[in-house]
This record gives sequence, structure tokens and C-alpha cells, in this order.
Amino acid sequence: MLKNNILLLLTLVVTMTSCEKYLDQAPIDKLTTEQAFANENNLQLYINSFYTQMLPTGPQIYQGDVMADITVPNAVPGYIGGRLSAQDATGWNWSNLRNINYFLEHYNNPNISLKARNHYAGIAKFFRAMFYYNMVKQFGDVPWYGKTLKVDDPDIYKARDPRNMVMDSVLADIDFASANIYSTKDNSSTQVTKWVALALKSRICLFEGTFRKYHPEAGLNSTADKWLQEAANASDLLIKGGQYRLQNTGNPASDYRSLFISENPVSNEVLLASVYNNSLKKWHNAAWWFNSATLGARLGLDKKFINTYLKSDGSRFTDLPGYEVMEFQDEVKNRDKRLQQTIRMGAYKRSDGSPAPPDFTVTYSGYQIQKFSLDDKYFDTRTESYNSIPIIRYAEVLLNFAEAKAELGTLSAADWNLTVGALRNRAGIGNSSVMPVVADPYMKNQFFPNISNPLILEIRRERGIELAAEGSRYDDLRRWRAGKLLEKVYEGIYVPAKGQLLDLNEDGKADVSFVDKVPTSKVPGVTYFVVDGSSSKLSQGTKGNLVWLSNTPKSYADKNYYYPIPANEILLNPKLTQNKGW
Repeated sequence: MLKNNILLLLTLVVTMTSCEKYLDQAPIDKLTTEQAFANENNLQLYINSFYTQMLPTGPQIYQGDVMADITVPNAVPGYIGGRLSAQDATGWNWSNLRNINYFLEHYNNPNISLKARNHYAGIAKFFRAMFYYNMVKQFGDVPWYGKTLKVDDPDIYKARDPRNMVMDSVLADIDFASANIYSTKDNSSTQVTKWVALALKSRICLFEGTFRKYHPEAGLNSTADKWLQEAANASDLLIKGGQYRLQNTGNPASDYRSLFISENPVSNEVLLASVYNNSLKKWHNAAWWFNSATLGARLGLDKKFINTYLKSDGSRFTDLPGYEVMEFQDEVKNRDKRLQQTIRMGAYKRSDGSPAPPDFTVTYSGYQIQKFSLDDKYFDTRTESYNSIPIIRYAEVLLNFAEAKAELGTLSAADWNLTVGALRNRAGIGNSSVMPVVADPYMKNQFFPNISNPLILEIRRERGIELAAEGSRYDDLRRWRAGKLLEKVYEGIYVPAKGQLLDLNEDGKADVSFVDKVPTSKVPGVTYFVVDGSSSKLSQGTKGNLVWLSNTPKSYADKNYYYPIPANEILLNPKLTQNKGW
């Protein structure tokens, strides 16, 4: 009997701990409550913890596009490969929210100036808005907690609140943040300022506005324009604030990539960054992750996406006769200068002067990403990369503004020149001020068959190119209700014939050959890529586009727009109904 009672007691403790471990724990801090909120310096100390707990790290950003329609990874992600269920699901974690709410319940010390109190409360609400934005993106309806919870609080076991109620609360939080956080520009790109809050607001509101527009099943279509207008307004305030501009020194061949390989954030464009520092040995593994055959996802870009990069004169690459069978060394010439700063191509060399064509011991598509990799080979085998990784850039704000205005039908020629035109000008593209009047058939047929508006199509092209491999593509696909693009076959470069030696960078030396089996006698310096007819093949048998993992099913059903609530959480709280289809 005693044994049974002990087992029952342990079961209850484990059950309650699982539910309460995030909502009922006091913040871990050596200070008493009175000390923690006694003065402005201590408010700052408390707020600093949110930065380390809640902002994305560099790896979370540059690894974030593994599940995207524009990339080719080494394996199909489990979420679209049918390898995830509600029993495996994670992410229902509320510890950061509890700490934010605790701060908001205790910060309002009248001995501290009202301006300072509102500033720090604004930062706390910035992070609460970010927290709930991420939760709503993931799960849809979620319970709104605007307070800390005691063990006996019935709200611990409350049902999920409607999306519109939660997002209205998010909007109130980010509006408070934008109005009250100090506006002094932070040149270290590490602090949340008024401008960072406005940038986040533009991101949140664009997501919500387009989600409501393109997801009729949510029943919120009538409110989409409100959110789109809020996105446009926030972007406009930031733009007119004049604190930021595009990195454009007149060097279109290098300005773009400088944003991603600089140790110190390029603060004229980067509002917020995950900052790394070599002297402090604060490092990440981007060069190793992108250039290793074993460490990372061997991530490259997809052929269909490469085709969307414009020619340098502003014309469409896909309007060229025979573009489908153009070899790598030819297709990458005279293109948008961001292409050569995003993938290895042309005459790219490492810092020691050695040629660096696409490395087929690493890439499966041939379009090997170099955007975040330092040029010194030293970093290819070490977790010692020290380049800072942007979290929010001014370029994104421009794109948010352009897209919101296009969706509202109010994008003017001046708006175009300020946003898409400016980005293309930075990339060395001619005729960048010309607004399209006819929908691009390639963009429509290959990516967005339900979109006929040429401006929306063009802005989506621009967003994909400007933000490639920065971890935002999946969010774009789900807000546009374009998840079916994740089912497409991964495609790589065009191969004119099996067994042919290909010189991808035209330095007079062969780089790769696609073969049925590795020959006994190898040509020095050549990588032999085995086309096994199963995981890898050529689209036309003995020639064609390199096709990767066509033998691995990919599925993105309507249920996938919402992640499953972890099954154990529903067992603990039956009021948490599961998302449809899971």
C-alpha cells in the first residue's frame, strides 16, 4: 500500500511538474524581487536576459532554409517527409513568456523615471510580441497569458484563445514597444531600439495580413487589409526616420555579400544581428557547415530558383531561347550581381588565390552557397567563423513595405524605386526603375499559379533573391499558402552528357564529371559524381538537369500549415484541442 501511494505521489509530481515547469517557476536570479527592480540599472540587467534567451543565433538563421523550395539539402526534412507526428512534436514551451510577464508585473517602480520604465517595458513587450508571433506561426490558436501563473490558477489548464485575439494583443505590444523604446540608433546592431521594433512590426503585420488573405479557412480575410496597412505604416515610419540605408558603396560585385561576412555588423543596413567576435572567441560554424561533406546539410540552391535571377540588363533569364539547356558556366554570366555573392561561380577564388568552382563533394545541385562563408579555407573545418549574422536588415523592411502596398493595390512608381528598384540598383541591374506591367509566365507557372498581379510576382521574386538562405523562406511559403512548392523535385545544374568532363569556372581545368561509376583512371582535380539512377539521376537519362532524391516522397498537406501540439500536452490539458489533421 505504501509503495502504491509513493508511486501515485511520484506520478502526480511528474505530471504537475511537466505542466508547471515553465509557468510557475520564478526567474533564476540571485537578486530579490525588490533588488531586481530597485533602479534603472537593474531593469537593464533583467532585460538583458531576454536577448540571450529569445533572439535567434547565427546558426538558426543560416541553417533556417533547409526546408524551403529554393534549396537542395542532403536529405528531405522530416516534416515534409512524413516522419513527424504529434507524439514527436516539440515547441510548446512557455518559460521565456513567464519571465517576461514577471518583469512586466514588477518593473513599474515610481522611483525610476517614467520614460525609463516605459522604455524597458517596451523592450519586454517587444520580446512578448516576438514570442507570440512565433507561437502563432507554429501552432495557430494558442492560449494568451498576460500574467504569471500560480499553481492553483485555473488558467494553467485553459483552452487555446482565438488567433485574432492573440494577434490583436501582439499588435498592442509591438505598438507600445514602437512608441516607447528609445529611438537612438544602435551602431552595434545588438540592442532593441524603436527602429528595431518598427521593423519587427512590419514583419509581423505583413505575415498576418497575407496569411489572412491567402488562408480563407482561417475566416479572417475581411481583416487582412488592416494588417497590411499596419505593415506599410510601420515600414514607412522606419524609412522616413532616415537612420538606415542600403549598403551601397557603388561596388555591386561585393556590397551585398559584405553584409554577411563582416565581423562587425554593417550598421547602416543591419538593424539587429547575432554578433560574433574573433578576439573574444565567440564563433559559429557557417563556413564548416556550408563547405563540409559531413557536418552540415550540404545546402545548395535549386535550379528553378536560380532561373529567377534577372540578367544584368534587367531582362528575364527565362526569356532567353534555350535557357533550359544552358551549362553552368554560361548561365551564370551577366546576371544579377547577388548571384555571384550567394553561390560559388565564375572566377571566385579563396583567400589564398586558389580557384573555387562548385565542389561536388559538398553540393548536390551545383549551386553551392557561399553567402555566409569566410573566404579563408581555414574556417572550412572549424567552428571558428566570426562574421556576424544579420537578424533584421533594412532591405527586408523595404520588401515588407513594397509587398504590403502591392497587396493593398497602392504601390506607386515612387514606392517601387524606393524599394525593389533600389535593391536592384545595388545589385547592378539595369532598368531597375521599370515597373512590370505583365506577369512573368515563369514565376507564375513554376511558383505562384494563383497570382496574376505582375507587381506581386515581381516582389516575391525579389524577396526570394534578396533574402536567400537567411531562414525566412518557409515563413513566406506558409503565409502565401504556397506550401505545395515544398513537394517539388530538387534540381541542379544542366549536364550535357554523362562522362563528360566539365570546366565550371572556365580556368582550363576540368572540375566534375557525372558518371555511372567512378573510373579506374581518374583525371587529377576532377570530382566524379555517381549518378546512381535512384537518389541521383539526370532528367533525360544520359543528360539533363541533375535530379536529387526524387525517390524520397515529399508531402505538404493542408494540416502542415500548423504544427501539431505535442500529444503529451493534450494529455495534461484536455482543453488543448489538436490542430486539424494531426
